[in-house]
Amino acid sequence: MCLKNLLTFWLLFSFITCFSQNTKRIISDNNPLVANLRCGSNENPLGVDQQKVYLSWQLTSRLRNVSQSAWQVLVASSLADLNNNKGTAWDSGKQQAEQSIQIEYSGKPLMAAEKYYWKVKVWDNKGNESAWSKPAFWQMGLLKPADWKNAKWIAYDTLSASKKIIPGIHGGGDPKLGPGKSVQPLLRREVQLKKKVKQATMFISGLGHFELNVNGKKAGDHFLDPGWTKYDEQAQYVTFDLTGQLKQGKNVLGVSLGNGFYYTPRERYRKITVAFDYPKLIGRLLIEYSDGTFENIITDESWKTIPGPITFSSIYGGEDYNATHEKKGWDLPGYDDRQWKKAILTSGPSMISAQSQAPIKIFEQFYTKKITQPKPGVWVYDVGQNASAIPWISVNGKRGMTVRLTPAELLNEDGTVNQSAAGQPYYFDYTLKGEGLETWQPQFTYYGFRYIQVEGAVPENQENPKKMPVIAELKSLHMRNAARSTGTFSTSNQLFNKTSALIDWSVRSNMMSVFTDCPHREKLGWLEEVHLMGGSIRYNYDIASLCRKVLKDIIVSQTDDGLIPDIAPEYVQFDDGFRDSPEWGSTGVILPWYLYEWYGDKEVLEESYSMMEKYVSYLSSKAKSNILSHGLGDWFDIGPNAPGEAQLTPKQVTATSIYYYDLVILSKAAAVLNKREDSDKYLRKANEVKAAYNAAFFNRETKQYSTGSQTANAMSVYLGLVDPKDKEAVVDNLVKEIKGRNNALSAGDIGYRYVLRVLEEAGRSDVIFDMNNRSDVPGYGWQLDHGATALTESWQAYGFVSNNHFMLGHLMEWFYSGLAGIQQGKDDIAFKQIVLRPSVVGDVSRASASYQSPYGQISSAWEKIESGFNFNVQIPVNTTATVYVPNPKGKEVKERGMKITGQDDIQFIKQENGCSVYKIGPGTYSFSL
Repeated sequence: MCLKNLLTFWLLFSFITCFSQNTKRIISDNNPLVANLRCGSNENPLGVDQQKVYLSWQLTSRLRNVSQSAWQVLVASSLADLNNNKGTAWDSGKQQAEQSIQIEYSGKPLMAAEKYYWKVKVWDNKGNESAWSKPAFWQMGLLKPADWKNAKWIAYDTLSASKKIIPGIHGGGDPKLGPGKSVQPLLRREVQLKKKVKQATMFISGLGHFELNVNGKKAGDHFLDPGWTKYDEQAQYVTFDLTGQLKQGKNVLGVSLGNGFYYTPRERYRKITVAFDYPKLIGRLLIEYSDGTFENIITDESWKTIPGPITFSSIYGGEDYNATHEKKGWDLPGYDDRQWKKAILTSGPSMISAQSQAPIKIFEQFYTKKITQPKPGVWVYDVGQNASAIPWISVNGKRGMTVRLTPAELLNEDGTVNQSAAGQPYYFDYTLKGEGLETWQPQFTYYGFRYIQVEGAVPENQENPKKMPVIAELKSLHMRNAARSTGTFSTSNQLFNKTSALIDWSVRSNMMSVFTDCPHREKLGWLEEVHLMGGSIRYNYDIASLCRKVLKDIIVSQTDDGLIPDIAPEYVQFDDGFRDSPEWGSTGVILPWYLYEWYGDKEVLEESYSMMEKYVSYLSSKAKSNILSHGLGDWFDIGPNAPGEAQLTPKQVTATSIYYYDLVILSKAAAVLNKREDSDKYLRKANEVKAAYNAAFFNRETKQYSTGSQTANAMSVYLGLVDPKDKEAVVDNLVKEIKGRNNALSAGDIGYRYVLRVLEEAGRSDVIFDMNNRSDVPGYGWQLDHGATALTESWQAYGFVSNNHFMLGHLMEWFYSGLAGIQQGKDDIAFKQIVLRPSVVGDVSRASASYQSPYGQISSAWEKIESGFNFNVQIPVNTTATVYVPNPKGKEVKERGMKITGQDDIQFIKQENGCSVYKIGPGTYSFSL
């Protein structure tokens, strides 16, 4: 009996202990987790060259309706101090606030080149406290010229003032200019480090582009560093952590330089001819030794230089590499550089700022899918994807033999490559060193291509009576700006899935250090695409840092009288509307506001405000009776003539409506920055422009704007020029116009986005579906059916224009915001107040998307099933959402199979336009009919 009681007691004790332990675990699991720490918009950035630093983080929780109630940040100048919970640079203390993005650092003054470690903990609205986050860091850059420690610009050679071409010339320029050859030099410096290295940081800029080698290995994995800028005024430098590559004893810093946009040789194709100077270098290596002492190694005349094996390099013409000119071991200690000459001192841009945008990197590799031989001695490799890329070859052959690689988007009828619309001639010549199997890829240029034509070699396993070099392997290396991916999208409609991929490849191919229009013939930063396509791109990629760089380019390129040119950096001054078009220049006003809305970046408004004001003042000076009439208008609209400048919509309509939009945005920006007088002033001016616009273009009887074109009506509605009482009628006219064209688009580059935005906001995604679920012109299906693998410049996929161009990719925004329904609420900042409102249209039976917002992941997935409808959503911590569950028949909506009535974390709002509307907090939800 006693034994039985003892056993019973033991079992009860074990149960209580187990229950207690599990309860503790559950309570622990209820605590929020802090992750994804960011400084600015980047994780663990190097080279932060601003005294104002902003910190952000994301929260996750297994509970619903969790929000942050307080936070604490610790910042220390050593990881040891941080791990001991010592905020030696800043201890914020517990701050009662729900803000988790864009927290301004408020500690001790930040020191140039110093590394700062930080972490954060939070408290939630349910009384739970998080653990400290994992440590993150940022490293400061160089804050003033003195921080370069007397580093000098050095070069192999310099260009005389009489031969500089600034600004550039459109096209080839005067033949008397000559071929414009330039040396692509190597530079080296051997250094003796007498102590153990604790930390080593390199601040370096090489113009036009550079690659840094340390003891024979490349530093980092970047491509085409630094970013393109207006070099007569500004350059960027790149920061590398070299701690793991340097050692006590002898070390070598080796740098190779290429032309980029800094200098364009004239032997081959070039869109523009520009010559800022020959390639040059500046750098500072900061070494902290284990004993706490420091040493600086700078660029000066002690560096040595020689022409490298790259014998030709052009951003527009290609690159040649002669492997017989290689200097074996040139970037290793002990190399005999007595034949090298001393670098010469020169000058460079007065402004050198940190490269804060994500770098360009190599991503996908595309292997050969097919090899053809269109004519004797000519082989064409098809890698299957049109992309911004460089070729990579593995080849075996005799010393001194040359292989020519010619890339292209398209093929001629005879099967050879066709560069006619992409800039020709552009090619790569590789001269073999003849030492067995050798591999090569270009360093300082790229092109947009799918096909690679090979001459001077034969593919492996082919007859080779002339003993030509043999290509063992050939592939394409795609590169783009390394902005992190933020979105996923999928639907039951396979045409839309393929269209999404088509658009995405054009975006990937045109995200460099600027948003280019095409990756081959121009590579220029045409600005209208940034604000028009930005809404699409930001769902797929975190473009905060790249857009900030674009704005800096605009600020530098803005003229004294306020003009913002159509391209930035402005390497060449184009004529007429190609330099001065309000729909392009207004990016300088619209983009700062969009960045504030998308990412909560208030600082960008402060930095851009003066530029915004100057541009609006410039437009005001050009207006007559508040109407603008200059520019390109609705570029590439679909009219009776060949595509080009606007045909269906008067330029006055697009220019003046954008001018009005600028004024409204500037008024809002001024209000955010507490500039009340400015805000009122610009709003009054906006109302004057609105009155003039409606007097000039609105027909009160027909409820049409101007010609009644899709662009005229859509821009008037979206940009806020239509009186509320007339809005429905104008939208109805837009729908009638589209349907009257058999659901066909006629709007061009400027108007297309606004057509989609107006239709979606008016609840007419059914019209968007009808417009785009087609395989004729204008439809994405036509391009796909005709072999396009990236979005083309024309709906017809013409061969005489670019076949990799993201100008017409606005449907991507609708895939996320319309079809999947992930939207921002009215006046929302950074997706704090989310709207989930999917459009169930056409034959689409399911759609899903996710978006990594500043607060965390938002997901939306819906599916029509036989018995009803399922809608699964995810809302990140510290946000709220309004959810529209499609329910046209007013059926009972359940969540996780249970009645919603009585659930504390779901609030029914109303029944509206065939939807049951609910207010929810963070968490995952599963609605069903």
